[in-house]
Amino acid sequence: MTLGEYFKERSGISILASAGEDGRVTSAIYSKPHVFDDGTVAFVMRKRLTHENLQSNPFASFMFIEEGAGYQGIRLYMKKIKEDTDNELIEKLKRRHLTPEEDKAKGPKFLVHFSVEKIIPLIGDTKTGIEIN
Repeated sequence: MTLGEYFKERSGISILASAGEDGRVTSAIYSKPHVFDDGTVAFVMRKRLTHENLQSNPFASFMFIEEGAGYQGIRLYMKKIKEDTDNELIEKLKRRHLTPEEDKAKGPKFLVHFSVEKIIPLIGDTKTGIEIN
């Protein structure tokens, strides 16, 4: 199974964590990542602490907790590879729909791309059987 197939077939809670240059960590609820054919993933994000941290430290982790009983899911270890500010592309990919006024009030959006360096289960560190691309 590919990473894209995994996320298409599952619902759950997503948490993105990053650390700044000083090592202070933050975590935030995010949507599932956009998975591209080349195996990279991207998140639409606002100019908040996670985005700020990624300017000085490109590494982040992502935890996906599957909906349902028990603790099923995956963790991704990622490295930022680029950032887009192409509003047309961001509009196509965003999943949240706000009024233009609400959207403007929340500030600029960025599409931040990552390479996936490692995929492990939510619990443990064995192989998941999920392919990056």
